[in-house]
Amino acid sequence: MSTLLTKATTFFSANSPVVRVELTRVRGSSPREAGTEMFVAAADLWGTIGGGQLEQIAVNRARTMLANGSLGENLDLPLGPEIGQCCGGRVEMKLSRMGRKDREDALERLRTEEEQQPHVFIMGAGHVGRAIANLLQHAPVHCVLVDMREEELAKCSADVEKRLRAIPEVDVYNAPENSAFIVLTHDHGLDFLLTSAALELGHASYVGMIGSATKRAKLRSWCRTHCNGLSIDNLTCPIGAAGSRDKRPEIIAAFVAAEALTALTAENQALSGKEEAVPLEAAQ
Repeated sequence: MSTLLTKATTFFSANSPVVRVELTRVRGSSPREAGTEMFVAAADLWGTIGGGQLEQIAVNRARTMLANGSLGENLDLPLGPEIGQCCGGRVEMKLSRMGRKDREDALERLRTEEEQQPHVFIMGAGHVGRAIANLLQHAPVHCVLVDMREEELAKCSADVEKRLRAIPEVDVYNAPENSAFIVLTHDHGLDFLLTSAALELGHASYVGMIGSATKRAKLRSWCRTHCNGLSIDNLTCPIGAAGSRDKRPEIIAAFVAAEALTALTAENQALSGKEEAVPLEAAQ
């Protein structure tokens, strides 16, 4: 069982009764999308519907339900001055007291959500690779740290999957579609091999290789000779360069993690742009 599922199971085991809060409809600008849920107990909370005054209102109403024995309630809230926010949208939510089956269903939804999380393969467990893993352990992705060196993998304390591989390109070829690959091994030749393998897949959401413009040019030449002219147009190299010139591992890791997560969530961002629009005056 994953850490996230373990914590969720612990929450439900330790708290009874619990109210489920679900965003059933979202119009205009809002902190979270329809379908988002959180769970409220008398003195505890799991998940978030976006924070701020909206969430505080939902938590207070849920705890009032727990206190007076109510089974359910629906809320329709404008995200405007009335509640001290200025998003300009409108949110409808459903609050319902949970039974045993509801708890089981919630855990099953979480389990399914985790199974569908995109994969991020960090190819190399050196200083930067470990720093990226430390960040991505908190993100909604399945992070896999791959290295040929057992001693380097052992230095990683992040809660991510760790794979010791003599032939790490096997993990690239067997990766799920739309995975992200961050290549930063101890060997430039291995970097070229793994990066070209990731590009050859044709379905990676992100392929990044640590290095410089010179290293990118050398990879382009190498691909022409060894990979039938494989294009590297979809390669990000250098990685994290758009954010800062600071070369400390933790700083590089922050910008690289942001690059990979931006690529992985691009489709969701495109869909969110199609949300039902509501004029500001209507939302208020």
